Amino acid sequence: MTRLILITIVIALASRVLWRLVAGILEGLAAGPTRTRAPQRSIRMVRDPVCGTFVLPDRAVTMADEGRAVHFCSDACRDRYLRRTA
Repeated sequence: MTRLILITIVIALASRVLWRLVAGILEGLAAGPTRTRAPQRSIRMVRDPVCGTFVLPDRAVTMADEGRAVHFCSDACRDRYLRRTA
């Protein structure tokens, strides 16, 4: 009797796992190749001219150089840029 109960539980669990697997595969097929997990909103980033790091403009160290804004990842990169252009 105990074996029958354990076998019933194992069959119930196995069928649940199989059902979830099939449902996931069908959901993936229905979504098609256009479904992505990437965020839809893009953020424009700027590149540091000294080290090449991309930074957010609102978090970057910014200075004006010949009428255009130049963005840096840190004060050290800005200082290296100033020494280079001086």
